[in-house]
Amino acid sequence: MSSPYTIRIVGDPVLRQRADEVTDIDGRLVKLCEDMVQTMYEAPGLGLAAPQVGVQKRFFVYDLGAGDGSQVLINPVITESDGEWEYYEGCLSVPGMGFDIVRPKQVHVTGIDLDGNEVSFEADELMARLMQHELDHLDGVLLLDHLDDEQRREAKKAIRQRAMAGPEDELPSAEPKRSRFRLR
Repeated sequence: MSSPYTIRIVGDPVLRQRADEVTDIDGRLVKLCEDMVQTMYEAPGLGLAAPQVGVQKRFFVYDLGAGDGSQVLINPVITESDGEWEYYEGCLSVPGMGFDIVRPKQVHVTGIDLDGNEVSFEADELMARLMQHELDHLDGVLLLDHLDDEQRREAKKAIRQRAMAGPEDELPSAEPKRSRFRLR
């Protein structure tokens, strides 16, 4: 089965723009979320933010595989954070690359679900990282922005080499892949 959407990759200007608040939850948004979930699963991934499929709205879909199924978070906000946790992070919008990135270990998140209900919850470790990563996409931030200057230079060099080589040519990754799943 073919994914309903193509995931936008680094260099696409839509990934660098702050997304607009969602003002209406309607059938079109529900269908968009269903299609994004399918795209996320086929990628495969743990989460997918609307800007990654070219939609400039503040929401994302996710599924950590804990048996709860896919979830949607609309107009999310991190209201508190605590601690530090370094973890290897990748992104389908930056294909084939990943980096150890330090982020807060715990966060408190608020937002709206697809039924229009307000949600508020604590997240830690992987769930906290996923929330922060997807919120970054809604703000036009990529994981490359969390790297130090030397790492960023090396990453940009690898991205340029891949772009020049073309999609059929295989180039070594800047970092080894450590997981088949990547955060968006």
